Amino acid sequence: MKKLKCLSCVLLGGSLLAVNVLAQDSSAPYKVLDTTQLMGSGGTDYVYADNDGRRVYVPRGQNTYVFDLDTHKYIGAITNVSGHGVAVDPKTHHGFSSGNPVDMFDTQTMQKIKNIDVSGRSDGILFEPLTERIYVFSHSEPNVTVIDPTDGSIVGTIDLGGAPEEARSDGQGHLYVDIESGNSVAVVDVKAMKVTATYSLQGKGGGPGGLGLDAKNHILFVMCHNPATCVIMNAEDGKILDTLPIHGGTDGGGFNPNTMEAFSSQGDGTLTIIKENSPTSFAVEQTVQTKPGCRTSSLDMKNNHIIVICTERAPQAAAAAPVPAPDANPPAGFRRGGRGFFRGGPGNLDVLFVGR
Repeated sequence: MKKLKCLSCVLLGGSLLAVNVLAQDSSAPYKVLDTTQLMGSGGTDYVYADNDGRRVYVPRGQNTYVFDLDTHKYIGAITNVSGHGVAVDPKTHHGFSSGNPVDMFDTQTMQKIKNIDVSGRSDGILFEPLTERIYVFSHSEPNVTVIDPTDGSIVGTIDLGGAPEEARSDGQGHLYVDIESGNSVAVVDVKAMKVTATYSLQGKGGGPGGLGLDAKNHILFVMCHNPATCVIMNAEDGKILDTLPIHGGTDGGGFNPNTMEAFSSQGDGTLTIIKENSPTSFAVEQTVQTKPGCRTSSLDMKNNHIIVICTERAPQAAAAAPVPAPDANPPAGFRRGGRGFFRGGPGNLDVLFVGR
């Protein structure tokens, strides 16, 4: 976001979990179902739910912390792998963390493989399923660096014409990227690796920070800061279909095709749920109270849970960390203050699981 994010599709697992999903009451309100806390040090940006590998990744300070996506329990830390966000290639089991340099690691051994030098200021990151490549987004040129996840080689770069925030792939060759500095959405042909269209928000919203995509119906949900608005667009031609109010400090968003709901996570401690009643009818369904600072999010598609993260300062008496202690200095690419929320010092990492 000024910082990071990604999703991947996954089949339902065992019969017990499948029954739990089917038994969910679609009319019940969303709420925080579980919270996992982990003492540590350093700032956070994006959270990434690896739906195939059933893990949650949160870069913090100089390490990346890993949690089980189903039990929500802490698994361990990938040391010396840091950055804004994580993306994983399900075929090679190679993960990537967007920093300067980009860190490449093995998801099975949880060991770092190597550094990949990239230009610009790495922020968001995404695995694109059609080309099976990793896209690293930067607030300065080049705006996109494309990486082959097999060996970590750089395939090429793309100029988006502005600073990107979040991106979504339709799996059919189109990548949509909200451009914060241009109040627009760029459309990228992933095979040609070039921008084919740019959709203006036409003053309906500014500073987009989160993005959701209904790939089946070709609808974009662009979550904006100024004003705090979701601009809903036709993904094929950029036509604005509707605008809906959200809360302040959005830095993440998404769309769940299982429930036909878009969501926006906000730094003021709220999560806005938007229902797509039809391709032409949308409504704010609920505003969920999370925790202040929980501005980025990811989606567990098997359990229909939205995951948000934030950090809380802890008393100095609680400074002893039960996990590898990150370096107090931020990794390259992080900004202190603002929406970067790099705090340093001891404190809890809160991983919240929101669902019905």
